[in-house]
Amino acid sequence: MVTEAALRGYLLEEVLAWLLRSSGYDLLSAADEDEKVPERQVLAQRYNGLAVRGRGAWHQADALAHQISLVDLSMPDFEGLRTLVSSEAKLAHQALSTLSAGSRPRVYHVRSYLRQPLLQVVGDDIPLGEDLLTLPLSVAEPLDRLAERLSSRSTLGLVLAFPSAPFVVGLASENLYGFVNYAREHPTHTVHLRRLPQAASHPVWQLRPAEDPSAYAMTFSLPEQVESWILAQDESIASRTRWIKRSVLSTMTIYWLDGDHALTFQLRYAPAELREQTG
Repeated sequence: MVTEAALRGYLLEEVLAWLLRSSGYDLLSAADEDEKVPERQVLAQRYNGLAVRGRGAWHQADALAHQISLVDLSMPDFEGLRTLVSSEAKLAHQALSTLSAGSRPRVYHVRSYLRQPLLQVVGDDIPLGEDLLTLPLSVAEPLDRLAERLSSRSTLGLVLAFPSAPFVVGLASENLYGFVNYAREHPTHTVHLRRLPQAASHPVWQLRPAEDPSAYAMTFSLPEQVESWILAQDESIASRTRWIKRSVLSTMTIYWLDGDHALTFQLRYAPAELREQTG
């Protein structure tokens, strides 16, 4: 039987796939690729494993390096997501442990069951087939709760943002739709950025709209390696923080699915000291 930690990891993979999909990413699957003509396929099972077509050639999937964004789920921004998945995975695992080996669904079926409502959330058509099995109620209930909580984006208050860097940040807010409503009216707007002055284990950043700071506030964390560089002794923290703002965080793009339509928002940092002075 699968361990609780392994089950938690599998469910987290499904949730992350949903989060990326609902943030504008396309997810590739072998089934989708089988329906394409060979010259349009981007995935292929080869002698050395899964391969991806890119830059005119085939590359082994575990050796990719161009235009890949990393999502670090250990950062504080994703704590609510981790806690939610962990609690429901624990209950699902407890339910599985009470079933006999012959009646216990396989992990693949558990993942497929969760995938159904998550795909519906982002507007995909769910294929009918033998994979869509009915799970015992005790196993299905925690998965249903997990999907229901995720279907309301405001529950977690989390949205992915894509800066000019090879990583993704999670913007967290207690009022996510305050941000969404403002961004609908101002798809591209300037924001103020600052590192919050607190003695946290992982520094937290905050952004607010420059024209109306009360409209929303969102917090995020940078990867540990970036923060370690900022805190290095050989240069001032203020100087390195300014450099991060002007380069890595100068523009952040956010994709928001609204039914069948994907909305694109851009948050731009324009520090006052960089503006041309006149007079």
